Amino acid sequence: MARRLAGAGSGALSGERDLTALLRTMAPQLHPARYSFSVAASGDSFPDNAFALIREAEGTTVIAEAPDGEWARITLTVHSSLDAIGLTAAVAHALTETGISANVVAGFYHDHIFVPWARRHEAVAALERLGQGEVS
Repeated sequence: MARRLAGAGSGALSGERDLTALLRTMAPQLHPARYSFSVAASGDSFPDNAFALIREAEGTTVIAEAPDGEWARITLTVHSSLDAIGLTAAVAHALTETGISANVVAGFYHDHIFVPWARRHEAVAALERLGQGEVS
């Protein structure tokens, strides 16, 4: 059972909300591991290295490290508030401008961007340019 964090569900979320500050301090961090997205069959146990589990009506998506994974994870190390406005849109726009697909997973403290493994360095560079105000 997850412990309830201060501010979680109370309307008093912690973290940065100002978009300019979020972009300036997001400090994208590329993780060295490869990741895969898969769907767990009913009754399956989840891998110990699962990064995220997303339960949907059709099944449970598992995002986990995998040696042959086709995705890279970039963590925006700024502590962004869950109710911050514009960060996901700005990141998506910057990556769209370079033709890179992105899948965003938000945690309580950080946002994690999954990008194609082959384009991970380009994605980090695009996010660094965004943080320096070089992308509109």
